[in-house]
Amino acid sequence: MNLELLVTPEAWIALLTLTFLEIILGIDNIIFISIVSNRLPEEQRPRARTIGLALALGIRVLMLSGITYIIGFTQPLFVVFEHAVSGRDIILLVGGLFLVGKSVTEIHEKVNDDGIELSEQNKPVEFSNIIVQIVLLDIIFSFDSILTAVGMSGDLVIMIAAVVISIVIMMFFAGPISRFINRFPTLQMLALSFLILIGFMLMLESVHIEVPKGYIYFAVFFSLLVEVLNIRFRKNPNKS
Repeated sequence: MNLELLVTPEAWIALLTLTFLEIILGIDNIIFISIVSNRLPEEQRPRARTIGLALALGIRVLMLSGITYIIGFTQPLFVVFEHAVSGRDIILLVGGLFLVGKSVTEIHEKVNDDGIELSEQNKPVEFSNIIVQIVLLDIIFSFDSILTAVGMSGDLVIMIAAVVISIVIMMFFAGPISRFINRFPTLQMLALSFLILIGFMLMLESVHIEVPKGYIYFAVFFSLLVEVLNIRFRKNPNKS
């Protein structure tokens, strides 16, 4: 690669655009890490978030380095009912099922007082267990990130730089986002519902049904805005 290309305006535009897209695609990753790290003692949560995002960075850089192999995952392996199934389809399906199952389990425990008490007091969650869950979802979420990077730029250095910058930014904001979500139970439910939606979207993508992500993110941000207004209203109910 010619390093002189990195100082051209086109290279900077590609870097900024790709970094922005990587951050948007990483929102669901931050939400998942925030939710699962909440199962740990409070003093361990920042370390879990940092390790989780650092692992996400490492996984994405490794995948970009082996981009030829990753692209091979999109090649059909076999056909089921005239539907060509690739390695990427299988990974997306398994990841979607895992995300939906994990989110539904979390919701069940949060709406069941006995379940919450049992989970937090009698069955402490191991740190390594949380990290394994984060790594599994990092791999799933990385596919969208890598394929987006390849579609936006053919320059490996630009792709890696965008991934590094986006992960560093997410590390900076992961703590405040996690504390904000955990501060309000209704926001936790909204975040878990968002993860269920993402899980279904992954399963649809595994059967080649493409759902525009813009619609999903708009719905989530609109729901978040409504919930923030509800929180402000509950703090000042006499101002209606």
